[in-house]
Amino acid sequence: MRRRSKARECAIKVLYAMDITKDTSEVCLDDFWKNQDVTNEEIKIFTTYLVKGVEGHYGDIDAVISKYATNWQIDRMAAIDRNILRMAVFELLHDQDIPSKVTINEAVEIAKRYGDKDSGKFVNGVLDKINKEESKKSALN
Repeated sequence: MRRRSKARECAIKVLYAMDITKDTSEVCLDDFWKNQDVTNEEIKIFTTYLVKGVEGHYGDIDAVISKYATNWQIDRMAAIDRNILRMAVFELLHDQDIPSKVTINEAVEIAKRYGDKDSGKFVNGVLDKINKEESKKSALN
């Protein structure tokens, strides 16, 4: 597995823990690294970047997800799907160095691996809408 893919997978696990326990990123990251056999510094750095980025933009990210997840309230989504969307939306809106196609594909793969049978389709649908609409807004500005 590529380093960034592994880091995204780690970030999802940490974000999920934060969502369930309501602990801070520091607490959840510390607990996570204590229980993982990850020695690659690049993985740790990118994982931390994603987790801190989502944590720092929860309000904006959740507002965007709520806007495009038609007929879904964010607090009613499966916790894993919600956090996959959060991480991907952070990448789409706040990291212009990562191509949107890569972000969406990675999120869909994680959703298929960790979510239920419909998670991949759900995540793909929401992220596709966000990507199309938000990129139009960026092009107009």
